[in-house]
Amino acid sequence: MAVRTFGDPASMTRSITAVVRTVDPDLPLDQIKTMDQLVHESLANDRFSTVLFASFRGSRPPARRHCIYGVMSFAVAQRTHEIGLRMALGAGPKQVLRLVLREGMLLALVGLAVGLAGNLLCRPFDENHVVSSERRRSAALSAVAAVLLLCALLACYIPARRATQVDPMVALRDE
Repeated sequence: MAVRTFGDPASMTRSITAVVRTVDPDLPLDQIKTMDQLVHESLANDRFSTVLFASFRGSRPPARRHCIYGVMSFAVAQRTHEIGLRMALGAGPKQVLRLVLREGMLLALVGLAVGLAGNLLCRPFDENHVVSSERRRSAALSAVAAVLLLCALLACYIPARRATQVDPMVALRDE
């Protein structure tokens, strides 16, 4: 039953209870709540999900400093001597490209696996949000994973391509 009041609804509880008791004394009235309380309780799961996802978002390092491209560029720059030595010993550009791409994509796959595990752990908290059917959820998740892997491949390809152009003599002389 819902009652509209003009004034403080909590102060009307006793008088409403007394009126209901005069109509039916056997009617249980043990969970009397104001509309504000009902709304607050009904939004508790939404608030929890929002705080949880916001904390995940806030804990993520800034993408401009810690992306795969930055990591791979740094790794290639640090390994210039090694790459030059490999090329001096007979490694071709395709082998160097494959080496750098394999390492970068391994990092991307590990990140994707951690992200998918986090998605599975958070699934009970967002059952009624974003996507209603399991088939749509899987399709959306697959599309996001494919786009992320494609971006990771591109981010790894650029430093890998740069690594294939290392002059072995210059790289060996720098150390």
